[in-house]
Amino acid sequence: MTAMQARPDLVGSFGMAASTHWLASATAQSVLERGGNAVDAATAAGFVLHVVEPHLNGPGGDLVGLVKPAGGEPSVVCGQGPAPAAASIGHLRAEGLDAVPGAGALAAAVPGAVDAWLLMLARFGTWPLGDVLDYAIGYAERGVPLLPTTAAVIGAVSDLFRDRWPSSARLWLPDGRTPVAGEVLANPTYAATLRRIRDEAVHGAGSGADRARVIEHARRVWGGGFVANAVEKFVATTAHRHSSGSSHHGVLTGADMAGFRAHLEEPVGVTFRGHRVYKAGPWTQGPALLQALSVLDGVGDARLDPDTAEGVHLVAETLKLALADRDAWYGHATPRHELATLLSPEYAAARRTQVAEVASHEFRPGHLPGARRPWLPPLRRAGSEESGASVTTGEPTVRDDGETRGDTCHVDVVDRWGAVVSVTPSGGWLQSSPAIPELGFCLGTRLQMTWLDAASPAALGPGRRPRTTLSPTLVRDGSRWTALGTPGGDQQEQWQLGFLLRTVVGGSSPQHAVEAPAVHTTGYVSSFWPRAWEPGGLSVEDRLGDTVVDELVARGHVVTRAGDWALGRLSAAWHDRRSGLVGAAANPRGAQGYAVGR
Repeated sequence: MTAMQARPDLVGSFGMAASTHWLASATAQSVLERGGNAVDAATAAGFVLHVVEPHLNGPGGDLVGLVKPAGGEPSVVCGQGPAPAAASIGHLRAEGLDAVPGAGALAAAVPGAVDAWLLMLARFGTWPLGDVLDYAIGYAERGVPLLPTTAAVIGAVSDLFRDRWPSSARLWLPDGRTPVAGEVLANPTYAATLRRIRDEAVHGAGSGADRARVIEHARRVWGGGFVANAVEKFVATTAHRHSSGSSHHGVLTGADMAGFRAHLEEPVGVTFRGHRVYKAGPWTQGPALLQALSVLDGVGDARLDPDTAEGVHLVAETLKLALADRDAWYGHATPRHELATLLSPEYAAARRTQVAEVASHEFRPGHLPGARRPWLPPLRRAGSEESGASVTTGEPTVRDDGETRGDTCHVDVVDRWGAVVSVTPSGGWLQSSPAIPELGFCLGTRLQMTWLDAASPAALGPGRRPRTTLSPTLVRDGSRWTALGTPGGDQQEQWQLGFLLRTVVGGSSPQHAVEAPAVHTTGYVSSFWPRAWEPGGLSVEDRLGDTVVDELVARGHVVTRAGDWALGRLSAAWHDRRSGLVGAAANPRGAQGYAVGR
């Protein structure tokens, strides 16, 4: 199998970076070469991703990170901002809405990504703020060649921009026309925003201030200075078309931004085949991967080959159960004892008995002893008149009415000292809401993942974090730590599970696991507006083979063939303390992701 790989397995002893865009990976490696550590490198790459993948993330979005400093234990970086103070179920109902829209400022949570990057840099990094931001400022000012996917997204919403979102048209439609792939497009407004944050932070910190103090002032400038003022002014004065087809003002204010601070949390984890797997808590979908691993830990190795029909079937059916639990139990304030039960061996054993030989077409959350009944979301079939949705693979999909399902970015970095970083930034897509003219970016739409039902654990509520799909992973195997993750919305846990089964159980190299045929179930309730589901659905890459696909159909799966190289955008990086070696792997699909190092 190794000879069939599109990319080599990268192994070295200095440092490695992998991400969803080659310029971000190159930026991270440049920082490592200049003496920075893995956090310095990941942060510089993160700001570059705002410029080179603006349809996949932006400053107005959010992030989830996992950081293991050299010689330390892992921490979760929470860059998921909460709902604004005026974002209530009652307000959206009064606006005539029965769901949070998928595009438009009403769907905006407090932007959390920038503050989270700055927190990471201050707490775990070593570089000055200006040096970290220089890469993104340069790319934003000089411009970068548009990816085919970026150009396609702009083209898909160009009429919306011209007719309804003029500030976005000025930013993304040069001379009023739709740009083409490869065309160099700059964002000097965002470059000026970053410069002003840097300059005001340096001035506010005072002459001779240390790096931590400067970064702290940058966080204040972002949350309580000119950025927050521009956001509040634009939101308050600009009614615009939302994906609902109706026009609304947003409710985000400068006070909401000033009240948010990114923070660190302890990760949650389970042990699978001797490997400790770490995720963020149930304000993300991360524990669903841990639940799936716990169920599959009781299944023999021979049955867990993701290249066989039995292996795919077992994985898909297990994921349906875990994702149903996600919707029924996970949210802003899931009690510790409920999560402990969901991750317990006893609960996993009970759920394992519910994996049958044929594909389930039902929504089946589990029942927790002594707890409330599981919350059941509306089950609107994809493609129905009620949902208006169609199943996607997680790539950005937009219509001229503003409907959007945006994808995500990811970056993994390891350094020679043993720091390991995995970060998944997203939201604030150029197609999310109108661009804020003074800032050069738009707000995110993470509130679309909340429900207008107070009984849901993921209900919309002032100050509540929406449950996010962003879900990086760290894995410890003795002296070796691996960082991994992927874009893909609801597919993130699914594609990462395939990677772990191939590497941990099957013994594959990381690059082989990244490139292997990917699959995912669509038998879950989508986290994205309009929240549809496709019971029994299974998307597969054709490389899985006709024999396997035919057997999956015979088992009752509704199979969609996605093409040979269509699913998954995984990347990974690892460091082994005992050997001193490092390595990385990145997705070749779409000729966009890249790993680099030495």
